[in-house]
Order: sequence, then structure tokens, then C-alpha cells
Amino acid sequence: MCGIAGIFNIQSQTPELRNKALRMAQKIRHRGPDWSGIYVGGSAILAHERLSIVDPESGGQPLYSPDRKQVLAVNGEIYNHRDIRARYAGKYAFQTGSDCEVILALYKDKGIRFLED
Repeated sequence: MCGIAGIFNIQSQTPELRNKALRMAQKIRHRGPDWSGIYVGGSAILAHERLSIVDPESGGQPLYSPDRKQVLAVNGEIYNHRDIRARYAGKYAFQTGSDCEVILALYKDKGIRFLED
């Protein structure tokens, strides 16, 4: 099972905050020994500890939308990801084979309403 640590509503990014997020991630590293990733943005930091189930080669997280405007860290498995990926073939530029990347395609298409599906 993956682990996610985040710091949100940051007023000013500092090296200390990034280091704090990395320390937080180290405490949950046992949940995801296969990959460690971090996103540092204007007002948020996301750290992800990954346990590889689907796409161990290219599915490292956080995941980014093709335009890099959305960032996603997920704990879980999308069981119908192949069906969703097929539905968005040619409409969304998938960058990995990760089951979780379909969430970015759904969000781009439907916004927050994708949760209703």
C-alpha cells in the first residue's frame, strides 16, 4: 500500500518545508518501498511512497497531466483502468502505463464531476 504526505496552503516555499515533507515521507516509506517521488509547487508539497502493483517501470508518482497543470498522488488501484484508458485513447496523451493516470484523463474531461462516475 502506498503512502502520501502533503503540506498545503503554503504561503512561501522554503527549503525547510521541502525537508519537512521528505522527513514525513521517510516515516511512511515502509508503505511504498518501490519508489519515492516529490512535487514542490507554489502552495503545496506532495510526497509519495510507492508500492508498485501496475506499471512498475513508468508509474512513479506524483503523476502529472500532459500540460503539467494537475498533479496527482494516489493510494489505491483502479481496477477498470484498461476500459477507461481505451475510452480516452486519442483524446488524452497518457504518459505512463499507470492505472492511476486515468484519473487525470477523467478530471480533464469532466472536472470534479468525474467522481460521480
